[in-house]
Amino acid sequence: MAGGDAQEITRDPNAVRDDIRSWPTGRLLSVAARLVEGRFHDFLAARDLTHAGLIALHHVAEGRLAQRELATLCRVTDQTMSRTIERLYRAGYVVRQTDDRDRRRTLVEITPAGREVLETARREERGSDVLLGAVDEYDRFREQLIKLITAV
Repeated sequence: MAGGDAQEITRDPNAVRDDIRSWPTGRLLSVAARLVEGRFHDFLAARDLTHAGLIALHHVAEGRLAQRELATLCRVTDQTMSRTIERLYRAGYVVRQTDDRDRRRTLVEITPAGREVLETARREERGSDVLLGAVDEYDRFREQLIKLITAV
């Protein structure tokens, strides 16, 4: 294939789609994951959020939690959760307080700003054509991903 031919193929959307259709499923999943992850990272960064912070907000949206319980739910170490909570606190997304019954425990609670940014992120994930809004039957797609992940 001549050098010019390769450039023409990459410019032709139909040729690109045909090439992608030939990829193994594992490669499709890997590339899709990287693209969505990168795009969502940019969305979150613009709101001073990380993926870890978003997961933490998801859990504290249900109610106030001790930092250690939150770390367990998020499947991270206490130290990692401490840094995540500090960042969320500085952004105004959570408040922290010492538990009156056990002064060693820190309780974390979502703020109205935290609830708003969480809802914005959830809407963006579902509705944005740049993220998963480009997927037909979003809920079914999620269930298929969960089935794939839990089957391993």
